[in-house]
Amino acid sequence: MAIPDILRTQGDDGTPDSTVPADTASAGMAPESTGTDPESTAPAAIEAAAGAAAGAAGTDLPAPPSEDPEDPLTRVYACLLSRDPARPPAYPADLAAELGLPLSRVESAVSTLLDMGLLRRTPERAVLPVAPDEAVQRTLGPLEREMRARRQHMERTREQLMAFMPLYESHLLRLTHLRQAEYVELLTDLRAVREAITELGRTCEREVMTAQPGGGRRAEVLEEAVARDEELLRRGVRMRVLYQHTARFSSGTCAYVERVGRLGAQVRTLDDEFMRMLVFDRSTAVIPVPDDPHAAVLVREPHVVAFMVGAYERLWLEALPFETEWDRQTIMDISDELKQTIVRLLTEGLTDAAIARRLGLSVRSCRRHVADVMAALGAESRFQAGYLLAQQEREQPGP
Repeated sequence: MAIPDILRTQGDDGTPDSTVPADTASAGMAPESTGTDPESTAPAAIEAAAGAAAGAAGTDLPAPPSEDPEDPLTRVYACLLSRDPARPPAYPADLAAELGLPLSRVESAVSTLLDMGLLRRTPERAVLPVAPDEAVQRTLGPLEREMRARRQHMERTREQLMAFMPLYESHLLRLTHLRQAEYVELLTDLRAVREAITELGRTCEREVMTAQPGGGRRAEVLEEAVARDEELLRRGVRMRVLYQHTARFSSGTCAYVERVGRLGAQVRTLDDEFMRMLVFDRSTAVIPVPDDPHAAVLVREPHVVAFMVGAYERLWLEALPFETEWDRQTIMDISDELKQTIVRLLTEGLTDAAIARRLGLSVRSCRRHVADVMAALGAESRFQAGYLLAQQEREQPGP
């Protein structure tokens, strides 16, 4: 049935009627209820009343009417649509009489339909039906406007908050640089390196671990180190030093080892090359910079330092004590070990110069050792010497 224009949302004077409270009771012309019908407490009425209250508060819409033609909301709305426009506007009491329903149920349905926007009141407090599309506009329009406003507010807030992101990223970058400066420090000047080592030695309290590959050390380096190391030892600081076997054949290194050894320093040697480092109190390490003999890196990151300490401990267990007194058997053992290492490196393809650098030897000494090994084995080539040495090792009886 088409809804006459007169039934749309306008009052008698042609202006929209939206000033009447939704929960106002029916006005004077309607007869009062004479009692409370037991059906007024039915679940449908309770749900309708709860939905009306929520709609009035602007928080939730009432549940839509069911498809049941006996539903009070459907019956009241259909009854108003079927009334002759020429008849006077209807009041809840009129609708209750026409539908044969208790007044309380009709009043509850009218209140819910008013909240849904499907009914409106006339100035005389009667009720008229409203087209659903207009009800949608009147009821959901404010919600849509509110949602748009909230979305706009969210976007503005997001933009305002994200405007601070460059500042925060700059802060993170600054913290990263601070942490890097705290844990890792690059010293590119030899004087700065020496000053840092001197300061670390001055403040060291428990232990110094030194690993110095490369054979015998230069006289000026030993002269600078011996005074600092003797002062540390006199303060009760434990000192361990690792050299390569070739350092035993350096008179200057032997003299240094003898001096610090009197004060309790422990010195050992290994055949192959290892990482150069200084570790103070197991908290700060000094390591070289590749291809720059005048630079060094100070490392304070606890996990990295702990890794370096662990590597040092493993090397220490494999090393032999550095004896300042010449022991013929020890020297022979070390010489044999060096020769075996030389042959092993030769079979791996390293040149004489590379082997010499790795073992802390001069190239001339390295070649002399190679010649001695080949003569002892009766080998005509370096590869043959490696093969014969490996064969000898296989033929040796096991323990």
